[in-house]
Amino acid sequence: MAIREIRLFGDPVLRTVCDPVAEIDDGVRALIADLCDTVDMEGRAGLAATQIGHTQRAFSLNIDGEVSYIINPEIVALEGEPAPTGEGCLSVPDLWFDVMRYPRATVRGIDLDGAELVISGEGLLAQALQHECDHLDGKLYIARLDREARGEAMRRIRQSSWF
Repeated sequence: MAIREIRLFGDPVLRTVCDPVAEIDDGVRALIADLCDTVDMEGRAGLAATQIGHTQRAFSLNIDGEVSYIINPEIVALEGEPAPTGEGCLSVPDLWFDVMRYPRATVRGIDLDGAELVISGEGLLAQALQHECDHLDGKLYIARLDREARGEAMRRIRQSSWF
């Protein structure tokens, strides 16, 4: 449908806990199309609905050039020992920090036909599943940083040209 503008840190929609999608209608189909179109760019691994101004529980992924989506995702399993993982965010451009993430994750939701969808993986996929579910819960990755790193992130945000 369209490539949407990414909402940036400071936009209140990014702190919104998203509502589950109750009915698959034309609006939800358009949202999914926009999420998939907007994530389908080099350097983008995932995109949550809040990042394009919607408060419905859905996100898209772009892992190894394969674009996918999930509606009403919920993390059902996190496995392994959390480890520091380099992470950035389209809503907080030009910042990169280590965040504690589980090496394996599984998310359950539905597709546009209402059928159950399970996405499970390791590495970048596991990281993206956790990151995007955080977005849908109103949390940016910088909230997971320790005090010192969060202070550095905020300093760099305040000094950025986009803030």
